[in-house]
Amino acid sequence: MRIRTIAGAALCATAFALIPAGAANAATGPIGFDPIGGTPYNDAAADWTEPFVIPDGFTQQLVADETVLDIYGGGADDLTDMNTVNETGPQAGRYLYRTHEVGSNGALSVVDLQTGEAKVLVQRADWSRLDGLRWTPWGTVLFAEETAGGRLFEAFLDPKDPTVVTRVEQRSEVGILRHEGIEALGDGTVFVIDELNGGSIYKFVPTTRGDLSDGQLYALKLDGLTDAEQLWNSGTYDQKVGAFEWVALDMDQVAVDADAAANAVAATEFGRPEDVEVIGNTLFVANTSEDRVVAIDLAKQELTSFVEKGLNVPVEDSNAGVTGFNNPDNLAQGPDGRLWIVEDNYLSDVWVASLDNDHDGAADEVEQFASLRDTGAEISGIYFGKDPKSLFLNVQHPDKALADGTWTITKR
Repeated sequence: MRIRTIAGAALCATAFALIPAGAANAATGPIGFDPIGGTPYNDAAADWTEPFVIPDGFTQQLVADETVLDIYGGGADDLTDMNTVNETGPQAGRYLYRTHEVGSNGALSVVDLQTGEAKVLVQRADWSRLDGLRWTPWGTVLFAEETAGGRLFEAFLDPKDPTVVTRVEQRSEVGILRHEGIEALGDGTVFVIDELNGGSIYKFVPTTRGDLSDGQLYALKLDGLTDAEQLWNSGTYDQKVGAFEWVALDMDQVAVDADAAANAVAATEFGRPEDVEVIGNTLFVANTSEDRVVAIDLAKQELTSFVEKGLNVPVEDSNAGVTGFNNPDNLAQGPDGRLWIVEDNYLSDVWVASLDNDHDGAADEVEQFASLRDTGAEISGIYFGKDPKSLFLNVQHPDKALADGTWTITKR
């Protein structure tokens, strides 16, 4: 395995081999790049004009921040969280949808990427910590609450105007839990997670494709572990690999507390699973407090550590100024099939994991694409829309005033 990331003597003491800039055709393809020089530990500030450190050959541009749309006002952060565009249907790719992770009066906003106009799409006083967001293959928007008792909702849009919501349905059958990541497949399958230390990974199979009001929720359970070993333990998470099964849950209990339903069948617990992304036949899950992203082969039903600090990416030591992998959070599929990862920390980095060409279950190469300059912010909402050269990212709760919002990084 190879790592292409910051250079410097700080990494020379590790066992990792650095790849020279430009090696292995790093900058080819629609979003190919040469890695940046590292996290800007000594240069972070709240008075930036551009929030990201990015590779040569790329530009960054504001989509919308609180100077464009200030939903909550009074100095309160909008907490712009996840992104998606209308991936199918008329004018596909024109409208960017965003969740806002505030404690109450949660909102879903939309930005017209042609005109720059931004507005609240739908908002409700009882919505709390809206986080996960996904455009479905059947043309709706799924969004959910990252909180105890969190609910998943489905927004139906006006076929003639994707900036108008005609109705919102709660989808309790997909689980009452601390939602963050959501993935929806063409066959109707939906993957979700429970975001806590001790959270599980779930699969919902609808009775009818595109109808989430009826179906079966399953939880992932690794083979060969005792019930006690299935429980979350920060000292044993790296042993949680190997073959697994999807165990059916009690649907009456799922609609009240999916975590309790998973516990009842001793489903495997992980360290803050936060986001999910399916690429090909593999489900990737970011386990934040494990500092790893796991790969779940859906055909072979086998789980491996795909990216993990100390395995195929350095361990971060911010006090010593050493860039590394810390608290992976949001995931995205790149246009070339690679997995893109952002961190939930300060200062957040963006990492790109290559394919597993040697078939050992782990990414062969991990590269640092970008990092954040703001002293108080984190990156969220990593997402590629219809343009393979443009990446969407959110700057969340920055120290800079009115700067909570969305940016694109585009290859020139």
